[in-house]
Amino acid sequence: MKTVLVIGGGITGLSAIYELNKWKKSTQSDVRLVLAEGSSELGGKIRTIKKHGFVMETGADSIVSRKANTMSFIEDLGLQTEVVYNATGRSFIYSDDQLKPIPPDSVFGIPASIESLAKSTLVSAEGKAEALKDFYTRNKRFTKNDSIGEFLEFFLGKELVEKQIAPVLSGVYSGDLMDLTIASTLPYVFDYKETYGSIIKGFEVNKEKFQSNGERKFLSFRNGLGTLIDAYEKTLDDVEVLKNLEATAIEKTEDRYRISFINHDSIEADYVVLSVPHTAAEKLINDRDLKNDFAELKNSSLISVYVGFDVPDHLLPEEGTGFISASNHDLSCNACTWTSRKWEHTSSNGNLLVRLFYKSSHSRFPSLENMSKEELLQVARTDIQQSLGISAEPVASEVTNWLESMPNYRMTHPHTVEAIEGKLFEKYPGIFVAGCSYYGVGIPDCIENGRSTAEKIITFFKKFKLVRCNKYTASSSSA
Repeated sequence: MKTVLVIGGGITGLSAIYELNKWKKSTQSDVRLVLAEGSSELGGKIRTIKKHGFVMETGADSIVSRKANTMSFIEDLGLQTEVVYNATGRSFIYSDDQLKPIPPDSVFGIPASIESLAKSTLVSAEGKAEALKDFYTRNKRFTKNDSIGEFLEFFLGKELVEKQIAPVLSGVYSGDLMDLTIASTLPYVFDYKETYGSIIKGFEVNKEKFQSNGERKFLSFRNGLGTLIDAYEKTLDDVEVLKNLEATAIEKTEDRYRISFINHDSIEADYVVLSVPHTAAEKLINDRDLKNDFAELKNSSLISVYVGFDVPDHLLPEEGTGFISASNHDLSCNACTWTSRKWEHTSSNGNLLVRLFYKSSHSRFPSLENMSKEELLQVARTDIQQSLGISAEPVASEVTNWLESMPNYRMTHPHTVEAIEGKLFEKYPGIFVAGCSYYGVGIPDCIENGRSTAEKIITFFKKFKLVRCNKYTASSSSA
Protein backbone atom coordinates (compact mmCIF):
# COMPACT_ATOMS: atom_id res chain seq x y z
CA MET A 1 0.00 0.00 0.00
CA LYS A 2 1.23 3.44 -0.94
CA THR A 3 1.19 6.17 1.70
CA VAL A 4 0.83 9.92 1.23
CA LEU A 5 1.66 12.15 4.19
CA VAL A 6 0.65 15.81 4.20
CA ILE A 7 2.47 17.77 6.90
CA GLY A 8 0.60 20.93 7.84
CA GLY A 9 -3.16 21.30 8.21
CA GLY A 10 -3.51 24.86 6.96
CA ILE A 11 -5.74 25.67 4.02
CA THR A 12 -3.18 24.42 1.45
CA GLY A 13 -2.65 21.10 3.22
CA LEU A 14 -6.40 20.66 3.65
CA SER A 15 -7.00 21.32 -0.02
CA ALA A 16 -4.33 18.79 -1.01
CA ILE A 17 -5.58 16.00 1.26
CA TYR A 18 -9.19 16.75 0.25
CA GLU A 19 -8.38 16.23 -3.44
CA LEU A 20 -6.40 13.06 -2.67
CA ASN A 21 -9.25 11.68 -0.56
CA LYS A 22 -11.81 12.50 -3.25
CA TRP A 23 -9.70 10.68 -5.84
CA LYS A 24 -9.15 7.71 -3.50
CA LYS A 25 -12.89 7.24 -2.94
CA SER A 26 -13.84 7.71 -6.59
CA THR A 27 -11.27 5.15 -7.77
CA GLN A 28 -11.41 2.89 -4.69
CA SER A 29 -7.63 3.01 -4.60
CA ASP A 30 -5.70 1.21 -1.88
CA VAL A 31 -3.83 4.28 -0.62
CA ARG A 32 -3.15 5.39 2.94
CA LEU A 33 -3.68 9.11 3.46
CA VAL A 34 -2.33 10.89 6.54
CA LEU A 35 -2.62 14.54 7.56
CA ALA A 36 -0.30 15.62 10.38
CA GLU A 37 -0.83 18.97 12.10
CA GLY A 38 1.43 20.33 14.83
CA SER A 39 -1.26 22.24 16.70
CA SER A 40 -4.55 21.19 18.27
CA GLU A 41 -6.65 22.68 15.44
CA LEU A 42 -6.60 22.59 11.66
CA GLY A 43 -6.64 25.80 9.64
CA GLY A 44 -3.21 27.34 10.12
CA LYS A 45 -3.60 31.11 10.01
CA ILE A 46 -7.35 30.77 9.48
CA ARG A 47 -9.19 30.66 12.81
CA THR A 48 -12.42 32.33 13.89
CA ILE A 49 -12.89 33.60 17.45
CA LYS A 50 -16.21 34.75 18.95
CA LYS A 51 -16.40 37.12 21.92
CA HIS A 52 -19.15 39.37 23.33
CA GLY A 53 -21.23 39.13 20.14
CA PHE A 54 -18.24 39.83 17.86
CA VAL A 55 -16.73 37.53 15.21
CA MET A 56 -12.96 37.96 14.80
CA GLU A 57 -10.39 36.28 12.57
CA THR A 58 -6.79 35.56 13.57
CA GLY A 59 -5.59 35.64 9.98
CA ALA A 60 -7.32 36.41 6.69
CA ASP A 61 -10.81 37.85 7.05
CA SER A 62 -12.12 37.26 3.53
CA ILE A 63 -11.74 35.68 0.10
CA VAL A 64 -11.49 37.61 -3.17
CA SER A 65 -14.83 36.99 -4.90
CA ARG A 66 -13.38 37.26 -8.40
CA LYS A 67 -11.03 34.35 -7.72
CA ALA A 68 -13.54 32.26 -5.78
CA ASN A 69 -16.09 32.55 -8.57
CA THR A 70 -13.74 30.80 -11.00
CA MET A 71 -13.29 27.87 -8.60
CA SER A 72 -15.65 25.17 -7.28
CA PHE A 73 -14.60 24.75 -3.64
CA ILE A 74 -17.60 26.58 -2.16
CA GLU A 75 -20.06 24.43 -4.12
CA ASP A 76 -18.04 21.24 -3.55
CA LEU A 77 -18.16 21.80 0.20
CA GLY A 78 -21.84 22.75 0.20
CA LEU A 79 -21.28 26.24 1.55
CA GLN A 80 -23.35 28.25 -0.95
CA THR A 81 -25.95 29.26 1.64
CA GLU A 82 -23.28 30.31 4.15
CA VAL A 83 -21.64 32.92 1.93
CA VAL A 84 -21.78 36.59 2.91
CA TYR A 85 -20.33 39.56 1.04
CA ASN A 86 -18.65 42.73 2.18
CA ALA A 87 -20.75 45.86 2.51
CA THR A 88 -20.06 48.52 -0.06
CA GLY A 89 -18.28 51.60 1.14
CA ARG A 90 -15.39 53.95 0.69
CA SER A 91 -11.84 53.30 1.77
CA PHE A 92 -9.64 56.09 3.06
CA ILE A 93 -5.97 56.90 3.37
CA TYR A 94 -4.93 58.60 6.59
CA SER A 95 -2.67 61.44 5.49
CA ASP A 96 -1.80 64.85 6.96
CA ASP A 97 -3.75 63.97 10.15
CA GLN A 98 -7.01 63.38 8.33
CA LEU A 99 -8.93 60.72 6.42
CA LYS A 100 -8.91 61.24 2.66
CA PRO A 101 -11.01 58.99 0.40
CA ILE A 102 -9.32 56.71 -2.12
CA PRO A 103 -10.92 57.57 -5.47
CA PRO A 104 -13.74 55.07 -6.00
CA ASP A 105 -12.86 54.62 -9.67
CA SER A 106 -9.47 53.07 -8.92
CA VAL A 107 -7.97 49.60 -8.53
CA PHE A 108 -5.39 49.14 -5.77
CA GLY A 109 -5.12 52.93 -5.79
CA ILE A 110 -4.37 52.99 -9.53
CA PRO A 111 -6.75 55.38 -11.36
CA ALA A 112 -9.08 53.63 -13.77
CA SER A 113 -9.87 56.85 -15.64
CA ILE A 114 -8.57 60.38 -16.11
CA GLU A 115 -11.55 61.59 -14.08
CA SER A 116 -10.50 59.39 -11.17
CA LEU A 117 -7.01 60.86 -11.31
CA ALA A 118 -8.35 64.41 -11.49
CA LYS A 119 -10.64 64.02 -8.47
CA SER A 120 -8.02 62.54 -6.14
CA THR A 121 -7.45 64.59 -2.99
CA LEU A 122 -4.29 62.65 -2.22
CA VAL A 123 -2.14 63.94 -5.07
CA SER A 124 -1.12 67.48 -5.99
CA ALA A 125 -1.80 69.10 -9.38
CA GLU A 126 1.86 68.54 -10.26
CA GLY A 127 1.60 64.88 -9.34
CA LYS A 128 -1.49 64.46 -11.50
CA ALA A 129 0.22 66.11 -14.45
CA GLU A 130 3.19 63.79 -14.06
CA ALA A 131 0.88 60.75 -14.10
CA LEU A 132 -0.43 61.73 -17.53
CA LYS A 133 2.86 60.62 -19.09
CA ASP A 134 1.38 57.10 -18.82
CA PHE A 135 -0.65 57.94 -21.94
CA TYR A 136 2.28 58.84 -24.18
CA THR A 137 5.32 56.99 -22.79
CA ARG A 138 5.99 53.60 -24.38
CA ASN A 139 7.46 50.64 -22.54
CA LYS A 140 10.93 49.85 -23.83
CA ARG A 141 12.68 48.75 -20.65
CA PHE A 142 10.48 46.60 -18.39
CA THR A 143 9.52 42.91 -18.33
CA LYS A 144 7.24 41.12 -15.89
CA ASN A 145 10.26 40.11 -13.85
CA ASP A 146 11.07 43.74 -13.04
CA SER A 147 10.02 45.73 -9.97
CA ILE A 148 6.32 46.68 -9.80
CA GLY A 149 7.33 49.82 -7.88
CA GLU A 150 9.82 50.99 -10.51
CA PHE A 151 7.35 50.16 -13.28
CA LEU A 152 4.52 52.19 -11.76
CA GLU A 153 6.76 55.12 -10.82
CA PHE A 154 8.23 55.29 -14.31
CA PHE A 155 4.83 55.63 -16.01
CA LEU A 156 2.60 57.16 -13.31
CA GLY A 157 5.07 59.30 -11.40
CA LYS A 158 6.58 59.15 -7.94
CA GLU A 159 3.94 61.17 -6.08
CA LEU A 160 0.92 59.16 -7.23
CA VAL A 161 2.68 55.91 -6.37
CA GLU A 162 3.92 57.07 -2.95
CA LYS A 163 0.73 58.79 -1.79
CA GLN A 164 -2.05 56.72 -3.33
CA ILE A 165 -0.86 53.41 -4.79
CA ALA A 166 1.94 52.21 -2.51
CA PRO A 167 -0.12 52.40 0.72
CA VAL A 168 -2.72 50.10 -0.85
CA LEU A 169 -0.43 47.66 -2.67
CA SER A 170 2.09 47.40 0.16
CA GLY A 171 -0.78 46.54 2.44
CA VAL A 172 -1.94 43.73 0.16
CA TYR A 173 1.47 42.23 -0.60
CA SER A 174 3.28 42.99 2.69
CA GLY A 175 6.46 44.36 1.20
CA ASP A 176 8.30 47.23 -0.42
CA LEU A 177 7.02 47.67 -3.97
CA MET A 178 10.58 48.15 -5.17
CA ASP A 179 11.39 44.59 -4.08
CA LEU A 180 8.29 42.96 -5.59
CA THR A 181 8.02 41.84 -9.20
CA ILE A 182 5.25 42.71 -11.62
CA ALA A 183 4.69 38.98 -12.17
CA SER A 184 4.12 38.24 -8.46
CA THR A 185 1.76 41.17 -7.86
CA LEU A 186 -0.20 42.67 -10.76
CA PRO A 187 0.98 41.00 -14.00
CA TYR A 188 -1.98 42.42 -15.89
CA VAL A 189 -0.74 46.02 -15.49
CA PHE A 190 2.13 45.05 -17.77
CA ASP A 191 -0.33 43.53 -20.26
CA TYR A 192 -2.47 46.68 -20.15
CA LYS A 193 0.55 48.85 -20.91
CA GLU A 194 1.52 46.65 -23.84
CA THR A 195 -2.01 46.28 -25.24
CA TYR A 196 -3.47 49.76 -24.68
CA GLY A 197 -0.33 51.84 -24.38
CA SER A 198 -1.54 53.06 -20.97
CA ILE A 199 -2.01 51.45 -17.55
CA ILE A 200 -4.91 53.79 -16.76
CA LYS A 201 -6.57 53.08 -20.12
CA GLY A 202 -6.18 49.34 -19.55
CA PHE A 203 -8.00 49.52 -16.22
CA GLU A 204 -10.72 51.69 -17.76
CA VAL A 205 -11.36 49.17 -20.55
CA ASN A 206 -11.29 46.19 -18.15
CA LYS A 207 -13.12 47.90 -15.29
CA GLU A 208 -15.88 45.30 -15.12
CA LYS A 209 -13.40 42.57 -14.18
CA PHE A 210 -12.70 44.39 -10.94
CA GLN A 211 -16.29 45.28 -10.21
CA SER A 212 -17.88 41.86 -10.44
CA ASN A 213 -20.96 41.42 -8.24
CA GLY A 214 -21.25 45.18 -8.02
CA GLU A 215 -18.99 46.22 -5.17
CA ARG A 216 -19.03 42.76 -3.56
CA LYS A 217 -15.35 42.17 -4.06
CA PHE A 218 -14.84 39.94 -1.02
CA LEU A 219 -16.73 37.11 0.61
CA SER A 220 -16.74 35.27 3.91
CA PHE A 221 -19.19 32.99 5.77
CA ARG A 222 -21.94 33.71 8.29
CA ASN A 223 -19.96 32.19 11.14
CA GLY A 224 -16.54 33.29 9.93
CA LEU A 225 -13.84 31.75 7.78
CA GLY A 226 -13.51 28.90 10.26
CA THR A 227 -16.58 27.52 8.46
CA LEU A 228 -14.35 26.69 5.49
CA ILE A 229 -11.89 24.77 7.68
CA ASP A 230 -14.68 22.84 9.40
CA ALA A 231 -16.20 21.93 6.05
CA TYR A 232 -12.92 20.55 4.74
CA GLU A 233 -12.33 18.56 7.93
CA LYS A 234 -15.77 16.94 7.77
CA THR A 235 -14.97 15.47 4.33
CA LEU A 236 -11.85 13.65 5.52
CA ASP A 237 -13.66 10.45 6.49
CA ASP A 238 -11.03 8.18 4.96
CA VAL A 239 -7.99 10.16 6.12
CA GLU A 240 -5.93 9.69 9.28
CA VAL A 241 -6.02 13.20 10.78
CA LEU A 242 -3.34 13.49 13.46
CA LYS A 243 -3.30 16.70 15.52
CA ASN A 244 -0.74 17.91 18.06
CA LEU A 245 1.80 16.01 15.99
CA GLU A 246 5.00 17.93 15.32
CA ALA A 247 7.32 16.48 12.67
CA THR A 248 11.04 16.72 13.43
CA ALA A 249 12.93 15.10 10.53
CA ILE A 250 12.60 13.38 7.17
CA GLU A 251 14.97 10.54 6.34
CA LYS A 252 15.27 8.93 2.92
CA THR A 253 15.17 5.13 3.06
CA GLU A 254 15.66 3.56 -0.37
CA ASP A 255 12.55 4.65 -2.32
CA ARG A 256 10.51 5.81 0.68
CA TYR A 257 10.74 8.39 3.45
CA ARG A 258 10.68 7.97 7.22
CA ILE A 259 9.20 10.96 9.04
CA SER A 260 9.95 11.33 12.75
CA PHE A 261 7.74 13.10 15.29
CA ILE A 262 8.22 14.42 18.80
CA ASN A 263 5.29 12.56 20.33
CA HIS A 264 4.43 9.77 17.88
CA ASP A 265 5.96 6.77 16.17
CA SER A 266 7.65 7.50 12.84
CA ILE A 267 5.59 7.19 9.66
CA GLU A 268 6.90 5.81 6.39
CA ALA A 269 5.52 7.44 3.25
CA ASP A 270 6.00 7.28 -0.50
CA TYR A 271 4.94 10.88 -1.03
CA VAL A 272 5.25 13.80 1.36
CA VAL A 273 3.64 17.24 1.00
CA LEU A 274 5.35 19.88 3.11
CA SER A 275 2.51 22.35 3.55
CA VAL A 276 4.39 24.26 6.23
CA PRO A 277 6.38 27.53 6.24
CA HIS A 278 9.67 27.32 4.37
CA THR A 279 11.60 27.67 7.63
CA ALA A 280 9.97 24.47 8.91
CA ALA A 281 10.45 22.63 5.60
CA GLU A 282 14.15 23.49 5.61
CA LYS A 283 14.64 21.96 9.09
CA LEU A 284 12.73 18.80 8.19
CA ILE A 285 14.79 18.06 5.08
CA ASN A 286 18.08 19.33 6.54
CA ASP A 287 19.97 19.35 3.25
CA ARG A 288 22.99 21.65 2.98
CA ASP A 289 22.43 22.32 -0.71
CA LEU A 290 18.74 23.19 -0.25
CA LYS A 291 19.51 25.24 2.85
CA ASN A 292 21.03 28.04 0.75
CA ASP A 293 17.93 28.21 -1.45
CA PHE A 294 15.52 28.20 1.49
CA ALA A 295 17.54 31.03 3.03
CA GLU A 296 16.68 33.20 -0.01
CA LEU A 297 12.98 33.12 0.92
CA LYS A 298 12.08 35.97 3.24
CA ASN A 299 9.24 36.62 5.67
CA SER A 300 7.87 39.75 7.27
CA SER A 301 5.85 40.20 10.45
CA LEU A 302 2.29 41.26 11.19
CA ILE A 303 0.44 42.02 14.41
CA SER A 304 -3.37 42.10 14.25
CA VAL A 305 -5.40 43.84 16.98
CA TYR A 306 -9.20 43.66 17.13
CA VAL A 307 -10.98 46.12 19.41
CA GLY A 308 -14.73 45.92 20.10
CA PHE A 309 -16.75 48.70 21.77
CA ASP A 310 -20.16 49.02 23.31
CA VAL A 311 -20.98 51.93 20.99
CA PRO A 312 -22.80 51.90 17.63
CA ASP A 313 -20.61 51.78 14.54
CA HIS A 314 -22.44 54.73 12.95
CA LEU A 315 -19.96 56.89 14.86
CA LEU A 316 -17.56 56.12 12.00
CA PRO A 317 -17.43 58.30 8.87
CA GLU A 318 -20.48 57.68 6.72
CA GLU A 319 -20.13 54.88 4.14
CA GLY A 320 -16.53 54.18 5.19
CA THR A 321 -15.07 50.70 5.66
CA GLY A 322 -11.52 51.48 6.77
CA PHE A 323 -8.31 53.32 6.12
CA ILE A 324 -4.65 52.82 5.24
CA SER A 325 -1.95 54.97 6.77
CA ALA A 326 0.13 56.75 4.13
CA SER A 327 2.96 57.69 6.47
CA ASN A 328 5.07 55.95 9.09
CA HIS A 329 4.96 59.09 11.20
CA ASP A 330 1.27 59.75 11.89
CA LEU A 331 0.14 56.44 13.39
CA SER A 332 1.74 53.22 14.62
CA CYS A 333 -0.63 51.09 12.52
CA ASN A 334 -0.42 50.47 8.79
CA ALA A 335 -4.15 50.07 8.32
CA CYS A 336 -7.48 49.84 10.09
CA THR A 337 -10.55 47.89 8.93
CA TRP A 338 -13.93 48.97 10.29
CA THR A 339 -14.95 45.36 10.57
CA SER A 340 -18.50 45.79 11.86
CA ARG A 341 -19.21 48.23 9.01
CA LYS A 342 -17.61 46.08 6.33
CA TRP A 343 -18.92 42.73 7.58
CA GLU A 344 -22.38 42.80 9.15
CA HIS A 345 -22.06 39.23 10.45
CA THR A 346 -19.15 40.20 12.73
CA SER A 347 -21.27 42.27 15.14
CA SER A 348 -24.55 40.73 16.23
CA ASN A 349 -25.76 43.92 17.95
CA GLY A 350 -24.41 46.49 15.49
CA ASN A 351 -21.72 47.71 17.85
CA LEU A 352 -18.35 48.94 16.68
CA LEU A 353 -15.59 46.43 15.90
CA VAL A 354 -12.35 47.59 14.30
CA ARG A 355 -9.17 45.72 13.33
CA LEU A 356 -5.75 47.36 13.20
CA PHE A 357 -2.72 45.97 11.38
CA TYR A 358 0.88 46.56 12.45
CA LYS A 359 3.53 45.46 9.94
CA SER A 360 7.28 45.12 10.10
CA SER A 361 7.56 47.62 7.25
CA HIS A 362 6.56 50.37 9.72
CA SER A 363 9.36 52.36 11.34
CA ARG A 364 7.77 51.90 14.77
CA PHE A 365 7.44 48.11 14.53
CA PRO A 366 10.71 47.28 16.37
CA SER A 367 9.24 48.90 19.47
CA LEU A 368 6.05 46.83 19.15
CA GLU A 369 7.14 43.29 18.38
CA ASN A 370 8.12 42.36 21.95
CA MET A 371 5.19 44.09 23.65
CA SER A 372 2.62 42.15 25.67
CA LYS A 373 -0.94 41.86 24.38
CA GLU A 374 -2.07 44.40 26.95
CA GLU A 375 0.55 46.89 25.76
CA LEU A 376 -0.37 46.34 22.11
CA LEU A 377 -4.02 46.95 22.95
CA GLN A 378 -3.07 50.33 24.43
CA VAL A 379 -1.14 51.22 21.25
CA ALA A 380 -4.23 50.32 19.22
CA ARG A 381 -6.48 52.45 21.42
CA THR A 382 -4.16 55.42 20.92
CA ASP A 383 -4.31 54.98 17.13
CA ILE A 384 -8.11 54.67 17.25
CA GLN A 385 -8.48 57.85 19.26
CA GLN A 386 -6.12 59.81 17.01
CA SER A 387 -7.61 58.64 13.71
CA LEU A 388 -11.28 58.12 14.60
CA GLY A 389 -11.74 60.20 17.72
CA ILE A 390 -13.13 57.26 19.72
CA SER A 391 -11.92 56.94 23.31
CA ALA A 392 -14.50 54.51 24.75
CA GLU A 393 -13.41 51.53 26.86
CA PRO A 394 -13.19 48.28 24.83
CA VAL A 395 -15.47 45.39 25.74
CA ALA A 396 -13.61 42.84 23.61
CA SER A 397 -10.20 42.47 22.01
CA GLU A 398 -8.05 39.91 20.24
CA VAL A 399 -4.32 40.28 19.55
CA THR A 400 -2.51 37.94 17.14
CA ASN A 401 1.23 38.16 16.59
CA TRP A 402 2.49 36.65 13.33
CA LEU A 403 6.22 37.27 13.78
CA GLU A 404 8.30 36.30 10.74
CA SER A 405 5.28 34.47 9.32
CA MET A 406 4.16 36.56 6.34
CA PRO A 407 5.82 35.64 3.01
CA ASN A 408 7.61 38.40 1.11
CA TYR A 409 7.75 37.82 -2.64
CA ARG A 410 10.93 39.61 -3.60
CA MET A 411 12.38 39.98 -7.08
CA THR A 412 14.29 36.68 -6.81
CA HIS A 413 11.33 34.70 -5.44
CA PRO A 414 10.27 32.84 -8.64
CA HIS A 415 13.84 31.74 -9.37
CA THR A 416 14.35 30.56 -5.79
CA VAL A 417 11.16 28.47 -5.80
CA GLU A 418 12.14 26.97 -9.16
CA ALA A 419 15.56 26.02 -7.77
CA ILE A 420 14.01 24.36 -4.70
CA GLU A 421 11.54 22.38 -6.82
CA GLY A 422 14.29 21.25 -9.17
CA LYS A 423 16.55 20.00 -6.38
CA LEU A 424 13.70 18.23 -4.63
CA PHE A 425 12.77 16.45 -7.86
CA GLU A 426 16.36 15.37 -8.38
CA LYS A 427 17.38 14.42 -4.83
CA TYR A 428 14.06 13.77 -3.06
CA PRO A 429 11.50 12.62 -5.63
CA GLY A 430 8.08 12.39 -4.04
CA ILE A 431 8.57 15.34 -1.67
CA PHE A 432 6.65 18.49 -2.58
CA VAL A 433 6.63 21.94 -0.99
CA ALA A 434 3.31 23.75 -0.93
CA GLY A 435 1.73 26.80 0.62
CA CYS A 436 2.01 30.56 0.80
CA SER A 437 5.78 30.52 1.30
CA TYR A 438 6.03 29.69 -2.38
CA TYR A 439 2.90 30.14 -4.50
CA GLY A 440 0.57 32.92 -3.31
CA VAL A 441 -0.91 34.25 -0.09
CA GLY A 442 -4.64 34.48 -0.88
CA ILE A 443 -6.99 31.70 0.19
CA PRO A 444 -7.97 30.81 -3.42
CA ASP A 445 -4.26 30.72 -4.34
CA CYS A 446 -3.55 28.32 -1.47
CA ILE A 447 -6.52 26.10 -2.35
CA GLU A 448 -5.41 25.94 -5.98
CA ASN A 449 -1.84 25.16 -4.91
CA GLY A 450 -3.09 22.31 -2.73
CA ARG A 451 -5.20 20.96 -5.57
CA SER A 452 -2.38 21.10 -8.12
CA THR A 453 0.03 19.41 -5.69
CA ALA A 454 -2.46 16.59 -5.17
CA GLU A 455 -2.82 16.26 -8.95
CA LYS A 456 0.93 15.73 -9.28
CA ILE A 457 0.78 12.83 -6.84
CA ILE A 458 -2.31 11.37 -8.49
CA THR A 459 -0.49 11.48 -11.82
CA PHE A 460 2.30 9.38 -10.31
CA PHE A 461 -0.24 6.86 -9.04
CA LYS A 462 -1.84 6.60 -12.46
CA LYS A 463 1.54 5.99 -14.11
CA PHE A 464 2.37 3.33 -11.52
CA LYS A 465 -0.85 1.47 -12.17
CA LEU A 466 -0.41 1.70 -15.95
CA VAL A 467 3.11 0.25 -15.80
CA ARG A 468 1.97 -2.59 -13.54
CA CYS A 469 -0.89 -3.36 -15.91
CA ASN A 470 1.37 -3.35 -18.98
CA LYS A 471 3.84 -5.72 -17.30
CA TYR A 472 1.01 -8.09 -16.46
CA THR A 473 -0.32 -7.96 -20.03
CA ALA A 474 3.14 -8.56 -21.50
CA SER A 475 3.84 -11.59 -19.26
CA SER A 476 0.39 -13.10 -20.00
CA SER A 477 0.79 -12.84 -23.76
CA SER A 478 4.29 -14.32 -23.74
CA ALA A 479 3.07 -17.35 -21.77
